[in-house]
Amino acid sequence: MLAKVNSCAVFGMDAHMVKVEVDVSPGLPCFDIVGLPDASVRESKERVRTAIKNSGFEFPLRRITVNLAPADIKKEGSNFDLPIAMAILAATGQIEIPNRFLDALIVGELSLDGTVRPVNGVLAMAMAAEHNEAISTFILPEANSMEGALTGKLTVYGITDLLILADWLKGNVQISPAEADGQQILAKAQAPPVNDMADVKGQEGAKRAMEIAAAGGHNMIMIGSPGSGKTMLARRLPSIMPELTLNESLAVTRIYSIAGELPLGRPLITERPFRAPHHTASGASIIGGGRIPIPGEVSLAHHGVLFMDELPEFQRDVLEALRQPLEDKTVTVARVQGRSQFSAAFQLIAAMNPCPCGYFGDPLKPCKCTPFQIQRYMNRISGPLLDRIDLHVDVQRVRYEDISKTAKGESSAQIKARVMSARNIQQVRFQGTALICNADMERKHVQEWCKMQFDAEILLAEAFKRLNLSARAHDRLLKVARTIADLAGENMIGASHIAEAVQYRSLDRLVRA
Repeated sequence: MLAKVNSCAVFGMDAHMVKVEVDVSPGLPCFDIVGLPDASVRESKERVRTAIKNSGFEFPLRRITVNLAPADIKKEGSNFDLPIAMAILAATGQIEIPNRFLDALIVGELSLDGTVRPVNGVLAMAMAAEHNEAISTFILPEANSMEGALTGKLTVYGITDLLILADWLKGNVQISPAEADGQQILAKAQAPPVNDMADVKGQEGAKRAMEIAAAGGHNMIMIGSPGSGKTMLARRLPSIMPELTLNESLAVTRIYSIAGELPLGRPLITERPFRAPHHTASGASIIGGGRIPIPGEVSLAHHGVLFMDELPEFQRDVLEALRQPLEDKTVTVARVQGRSQFSAAFQLIAAMNPCPCGYFGDPLKPCKCTPFQIQRYMNRISGPLLDRIDLHVDVQRVRYEDISKTAKGESSAQIKARVMSARNIQQVRFQGTALICNADMERKHVQEWCKMQFDAEILLAEAFKRLNLSARAHDRLLKVARTIADLAGENMIGASHIAEAVQYRSLDRLVRA
């Protein structure tokens, strides 16, 4: 007997439809899976065999052949357990799949007792199924049901165990379709930030830079001695950034689901991601990779913040690998099985000490480093990478007078109001384009929307010569000035906006010296 059901395989960011074909025929008992399965798929044989027996069904002592078509796509993971079990039961006549479910998409991992466990990449599978007109139903683990229903275009049924599934197909029990309103989930999730800018004592200059970074989507690096508050400031950037839109939230959720980092019970990521990898992290963990590529930190920070503390301590190849995603907002991982492209529209916030000992320029603690050691330390950050960072901010030691103040500074809500005002200006400016914020502008956009007053042009020309800026750094300086002007509600970029933007290019001189 032959039975066929639909399933799905995830490779990179994409999901591909897979036809699970099961043939049960006379012969010596054996259980073979073909169609380019990896070890995790081949292991499903024992899970399926035991789950069928422990659910009260008979496992056929015959020749069982499972084909996962098409055979040129690598299959991995445990999500084929449920469709294989269903097809075996259907091929042996123990269950009958109703006509309305013949084209249903089925995924799920089986426990030994027949319980259906959640799997990764459900949202990607649902999005892929939307483009297949023949598929209108999605049968999946109950724990994944809300995630699968987020697209709103499929009828989604959550299954708890194999026996319940069989009874449901026979009509003995009723299972209601899962429903999920992404917009409603986002609205309910909005709450006051845990990390508020009001908690930061002093550091008015750094907070101003954070406001500019949030308003224009600019990358930023903070330079300061240990304990000056760099990490504290970085963790509060998401609190002044715009809320995620539904499309952004779905894009982030898709990545987290594929990576297996979607929190249990949370079908939708509702807050901007904040990722802070350790400086010992490998290139594959940062950029993404593996035998079958999975998203790295740059993708997990999509539409959010990637915070890299102690930036010069990261491996050189890791730092240089950041250049592509910073420029293109995507990262491409090539493997033997194929190429995968992951979204990586993140905002880079980096932090570093001014020297190896950390106290160069500190008013209280003397620096123990030689000029050569300081220069070598600074040169760990290459010029091409530095060109892609818009704001260079000096973070000074917090004074006692600031720490002892009982009064709190501006809250994240107050700063966010100004950020949103600037973002609204940009939204009107970029209407009809794919641009979201000033940092996304390319050269042609800079020429069109970064008009300067005469005195501003003179100041920019002088800064370009003195700082020996590259063409890329020139454009990024203009983008920052454009954001400063937006925060001030000005149409033209003035000399004061250029002057403030130039202050945030301090590392150009140090690194290239």
